[in-house]
Amino acid sequence: MSDAAPAARGAVLVVGAGDATGGAIARRFAREGYVACVSRRTADALVPLVERIRADGGQALGCAADARKEDEVAALFERIERDVAPLEAVVFNIGANVRFGITETTERVYRKVWEMGALAGFLVGREAARVMRPRGRGTILFTGATASLRGSAGFAAFAGAKHALRALAQSMARELGPQGIHVAHVVIDGAIDTRFIAENFPERYAMKAHDGILDPDAIAESYWQLHCQPRSAWTHELDLRPWSEHW
Repeated sequence: MSDAAPAARGAVLVVGAGDATGGAIARRFAREGYVACVSRRTADALVPLVERIRADGGQALGCAADARKEDEVAALFERIERDVAPLEAVVFNIGANVRFGITETTERVYRKVWEMGALAGFLVGREAARVMRPRGRGTILFTGATASLRGSAGFAAFAGAKHALRALAQSMARELGPQGIHVAHVVIDGAIDTRFIAENFPERYAMKAHDGILDPDAIAESYWQLHCQPRSAWTHELDLRPWSEHW
């Protein structure tokens, strides 16, 4: 048995549950009574998030898994479905944002970014569909980026992966929507309130005082609302950006 007790509302899985967006999404669902199953490659990195959710009165389970590896993703879903609760929502939130000029982009870099941003999304999405389709319900959400829509200079690898993830989401939505499963792709267009932005882009981070960067909790609220949408009016693609973002 896992150390998270089953919840009446089921479970949510957030793959790529970091300190910002992924963690905020997990906490938002946990507040509604879902068991928040959070996943990263290393278990230690999940401890602060799991402890915070539990301290707030929610239920959480940290699961180490490499989302690029088919056997580990399949085992992750099997464990949650068997030991925790039915998965009502699955969120793929792995980033893989790197910048290299095209002649400096090695095969290793391009392949790794594709594995993290596209292949892993396929594996997670496929396993989510496998457990949700027999029940005829569920929500699968993919986190996109500006690079999902356009390839900027220096971001060939990242844009390639994100374009592929967007295409995957579209194909899955068209196939699974008629079967009762809501698939949505969220374009995050702008800097997010993270430690990375604060340390590496202080001028950009200063815009936080004027709501000029994305608040992870505000992003999480949109993911929750997508999950709650009635099937008579489902959103497939949603773009989120600060009010002052140029786009």
